[in-house]
Amino acid sequence: MRLALRLARRARGFTSPNPLVGAVLVRGGRLLGCGWHRRAGEPHAEIEALRDAARRGYPVRGATLYVTLEPCSTHGRTPPCTEALLAAGIRRVVAGATDPNPRHAGRGFERLGRAGIRVEHGVLASEAARLNEAFNHWIVRRTPFVTVKAAMTLDGKIATAAGESKWITGEPARALAQRLRRDADAILVGVNTVLADDPALTVRAPAGGGGPGRVLKPVRRLVLDSRARTPLTARLLNDEGNALTTVVVTRAAPARRVAALARRVRVVVAPARQGRPDLRWLLSRLGREEVTHLLVEGGGEVNAAFFAAGLVHRVAFFYAPRVVGGRTAPRAVAGAGFTTWAEIPRLREIEWRRVGEDLFLTARVAAA
Repeated sequence: MRLALRLARRARGFTSPNPLVGAVLVRGGRLLGCGWHRRAGEPHAEIEALRDAARRGYPVRGATLYVTLEPCSTHGRTPPCTEALLAAGIRRVVAGATDPNPRHAGRGFERLGRAGIRVEHGVLASEAARLNEAFNHWIVRRTPFVTVKAAMTLDGKIATAAGESKWITGEPARALAQRLRRDADAILVGVNTVLADDPALTVRAPAGGGGPGRVLKPVRRLVLDSRARTPLTARLLNDEGNALTTVVVTRAAPARRVAALARRVRVVVAPARQGRPDLRWLLSRLGREEVTHLLVEGGGEVNAAFFAAGLVHRVAFFYAPRVVGGRTAPRAVAGAGFTTWAEIPRLREIEWRRVGEDLFLTARVAAA
């Protein structure tokens, strides 16, 4: 099962809106074949494992399949995997997680069991569920799983009082931040970040992966911009990924500015809440558009707005060993803040990691 989990992770960032799944076929202590779901619309992990065994010349009748997620029993982009397993003569199926879709949960196990296949599940279940935490959230609630990511100094600053922000963290931390982007379907920033940094918000290849400057995959990019202040010269509007860029405005935005933006990128007019785009409305829309995982990269006001609305599911905070100070230096989480300890979101499943000279904290937000 650990091998199946490792295989599943190979497709991180490429299977959405499908889950990550890995599969391993074994008989008599011999590895017969293995596979993973590579991207939506392509064969599922079970089928890849069966094909791998065939390429190796191993018959699979009587074998055991280890798979990280319950085999599907319904027709989708591909035929149901349960039928392929029955046709192949698989004797035993060991699964990690149950299908989180309430309409399908347990149906695959039931179908296999009725046909006489021995079924076991719950093996490394927590690891299997964590692998697809964004998909699991989206398939049940139909809104994106939201991760707030920020790189800051030890005193919580994301820039100096003069606005200097590059680079707070070191190269290893920035490489990890790129992997976080790879796992997301969309990246969201506020217009103040665009005005201050003119970010590209691309996902770039790691060293040895075709060159650190090569764009690895296209990703949707969103700018919260109530009054359409995004400059027409911004990189997000003028690079090769502009077709995947959306500027979210409100009706308070000047029509002339909205029209100019719409000639370059997609513009969405959202209902306003306290003068800003309604975040719950936006998440519902993104969920319908099959955005399963939204990475929020702020700045401080946008991050605070997601926290205040109770919409954050995970934090990914990088801390550099620096102290900036300054009353006006921007913070990673700004806004009005919470007024009582009872209101403050609780973190669980807390993990600390050293990344180069920096510290990385990731945790689930219990109140979301």
